[in-house]
Amino acid sequence: MSADQQDSSYSPVSSYQKGKLKVYIGMSAGVGKTYRMLQEAHQLLADGKNIKIGYIETHGRKETHALLEGLPEIPRRQVFYKGKQLEELDVQAILLMHPAIVLIDELAHTNIPGSKNEKRWQDVMDVLEAGIDVITAVNIQHIESINEEVKQITGIEVKERVPDKILQIADEVVNIDLPADELIRRLREGKIYDHSKIQQALINFFQPEKILQLRELALKEVAGQVERKVDYQIASKATSFRHERLLACISSNHEIAQRIIRKAARLASYYNSQWYVLYVQTPKESSSKISLSAQRHLINNFKNATELGGEVIQKKADDISLAILEVITEKKITTVCIGKPHLKLWQIIRNTGVFNQLLNALSANDVDLVILS
Repeated sequence: MSADQQDSSYSPVSSYQKGKLKVYIGMSAGVGKTYRMLQEAHQLLADGKNIKIGYIETHGRKETHALLEGLPEIPRRQVFYKGKQLEELDVQAILLMHPAIVLIDELAHTNIPGSKNEKRWQDVMDVLEAGIDVITAVNIQHIESINEEVKQITGIEVKERVPDKILQIADEVVNIDLPADELIRRLREGKIYDHSKIQQALINFFQPEKILQLRELALKEVAGQVERKVDYQIASKATSFRHERLLACISSNHEIAQRIIRKAARLASYYNSQWYVLYVQTPKESSSKISLSAQRHLINNFKNATELGGEVIQKKADDISLAILEVITEKKITTVCIGKPHLKLWQIIRNTGVFNQLLNALSANDVDLVILS
């Protein structure tokens, strides 16, 4: 483990779950998240804590694997899938044994079909609800709302993603930082991947400029979480503070709606606020007039919004502007998020006779209008 690793952490009081959540986050594989988790586990065990390994993935790294020795482990669940025997986190075994603390690695992992939960982060939520503390780890590229930024940096769309709310509810977030040249050195020495994969990794992901940008994302994310929580806790004590409530308005256009949801989630995270996603089904977007694929995408966007911490509102109406006004009043919305002027949703609103009424209502109620790219 490099001596120049640094960590940045915070420990706010969390009331969301019974168990406490600690997340190790890093810019990429190989920075030492699992290693640090196991080091902490040994210290907690030495302090007399009832701690067990729920799931640890060493990726064959000798230094990391050596730290498993002496730590009690809950056996993994054996699953047969497509003719192969695979191993998964055994949530039921953890709940039955009920240790005080459990280590659960690979937070963004997708479970084998047929599992109780689709994603491991959902397993973690179940464990937390049972009153068990969890220590886990994730790479920055798996955080849902910055998925587009990661794709721009790496050229790769990360399929396994974790909703931002995981970081928001965490009692402690620790950034495992490593300089780019140190990370590349570890890769060349075979401490991250098998030697057969090193050259390909150097050509694709492990390029200094990409690593630096991902490193910046990780540092900003952890620092931003700290800043937002501190600002919220201080500001919420002031009588003049306005608790933000965001409303993201989407249409059935999958890609555009997806971007609006992610950006609204980031804004909500920044303001530590409650937020909603509104879909108004006009006669033109009735289930009989839009394709089945569009309907599936719409359902997936609703699911994504919920996982990111938003509340989905669906309305049937002839006039989108009036529907937005109704929700603004009902939910005491402070900020409305909408797509760029060329978007279909915006065009519909702009062409309606009550658009001025909408703008006047926003102004009269001190509601901000944010036009998202």
